Amino acid sequence: MKSAISKSDEEKIHTSKQDILSKVPEVSLIFWIIKILATTLGETGGDSVSMSMGLGYLVSTGIFAVIFIVVVIAQVSAKRYHPFLYWTTIIATTTVGTTLADFADRSLGLGYAGGTTILLALLITSLFIWYRTLGSVDVGTVSSPKSEMFYWVTIMFSQTLGTALGDWTADTAGLGYSGGALVFGVMLAIVAVAYYRSSISHTTLFWAAFILTRPLGAVVGDFLDKPIIQGGLALSRYSASAVLLVLIAASILIFSQKAGRKKQWA
Repeated sequence: MKSAISKSDEEKIHTSKQDILSKVPEVSLIFWIIKILATTLGETGGDSVSMSMGLGYLVSTGIFAVIFIVVVIAQVSAKRYHPFLYWTTIIATTTVGTTLADFADRSLGLGYAGGTTILLALLITSLFIWYRTLGSVDVGTVSSPKSEMFYWVTIMFSQTLGTALGDWTADTAGLGYSGGALVFGVMLAIVAVAYYRSSISHTTLFWAAFILTRPLGAVVGDFLDKPIIQGGLALSRYSASAVLLVLIAASILIFSQKAGRKKQWA
């Protein structure tokens, strides 16, 4: 005999299924590809406004900060995961991170080492407070407004840190843009191997990879648009940004990304 399920039971089941859905996409290969494209766009896009348009780092940071706040509010207010909204928010964090890091490092005179140190401290503090408040920094738990706010603040710090770290590696360390890309590419490969071959926490490895993709994007973005004499390809920042934006949109449309799911739910 088929057991009867009341309407209230059906609603509970439906609610439970909704609760396990995260507001961020599942972490897969395409996630990392789009993330690297987005961080590269953040570099070329941020430089387009601050340098090519001549608005400077402070004004550009103000413009991108307003955009960042608007899209974060829209993302947090959304009831479920929306690919284009999510990746628009990611791009907003990379552009504001680019100009903010440049403003701190160059305009305020903190230097790459000083800026990187401060931003690393802010990132660690954000993760620590998030963990102490909600008990986990696993992206699979990002499904409530509070966890999302921690998530986006942490990402903004990581994106800003990545810009400073990328510039530090390419300029101060003297590795150049191609050398910097190689270094961060190798570090990402090591994290990937550790993910499959070690017992290190996958949450820790996720954040390590997330942070490393930003300086990789920063040096690749600089490689695309910096003068040839400085080791770049001297491409137009506007053209490079447009191509990257098209690639991101195409990746989102072609490769369907599902919302992540909470690992705790069974």
